[in-house]
Amino acid sequence: MVATPSTERTSHVLIIGASGFMGHFIAQASLDSGQTTYVLTRSSSALSSSKIKALHDNGAIILHRFLPSEFGHDVDRADPVEPGLSMYKEKRRVRQLVEESGIPYTYICCNSIASWPYHDNIHPSDALPPLDHFDIYGDGSIKAYFVAGSDIGKFTMKTINDTRTVNKVVHFRPLVNHLNINELACLWEKKIQRTLPRRIVSESDLLKAASENIIPQSIVAAFTHDIFFRGCQTFFSVSGTKDVEIGDLYPDECFRTMDECFEEFLMKLKEKPVEGS
Repeated sequence: MVATPSTERTSHVLIIGASGFMGHFIAQASLDSGQTTYVLTRSSSALSSSKIKALHDNGAIILHRFLPSEFGHDVDRADPVEPGLSMYKEKRRVRQLVEESGIPYTYICCNSIASWPYHDNIHPSDALPPLDHFDIYGDGSIKAYFVAGSDIGKFTMKTINDTRTVNKVVHFRPLVNHLNINELACLWEKKIQRTLPRRIVSESDLLKAASENIIPQSIVAAFTHDIFFRGCQTFFSVSGTKDVEIGDLYPDECFRTMDECFEEFLMKLKEKPVEGS
């Protein structure tokens, strides 16, 4: 049972196992005490259970799908160095427990956020692309998939009630944003109408940054190494029985391009106040 604290007298309560002996009593007590109560069930036919139906009739909100907090790489395929590997091992364990419990799930693998892939920034999406120089990883030839945050949200919400995504790994691979870091650099230079110097970041540079174990920066360095040296987003095909590509599910839906995302960064740059003014 997970409770979200609130400044109000009531909380939002999620109960897993509400059809069990103790779980049913706890769920009912939660409803009786005025809590907003969510019940996660193993299947969409759970309302046929008399206990779950009674909870639903009393105001419980029935959830039929679990989306673990992944939203990045396919943790069963990617294999970053430490400390990134420990994080993935925890996520793999969550997947294992979910599947063993028979809880319907959807794993969202949206790859990289549509921004400049800094290796030493906690949240690269919050930072403007560089204006002084580019850090190029290796020869800059390994490609990755970049997805705007708004598209991650939009397509994730589409999967929630889509029966085709039940117990599937959903991969975001927009070909329009399948780019290497050299291509990203050229795209940003066109936006700012300037040519910036390139600085090579070697594989050993990233491995050293990861080994320093400064959290969370070292985790970002480990993931950056996995993307731009090991090619963790592109070395496999989406062809397994559990795999599905988001573009195949919704072929009429468009992704925002990196050109559009960089245009938005450019507008933010123009809106920034001039220092000293």
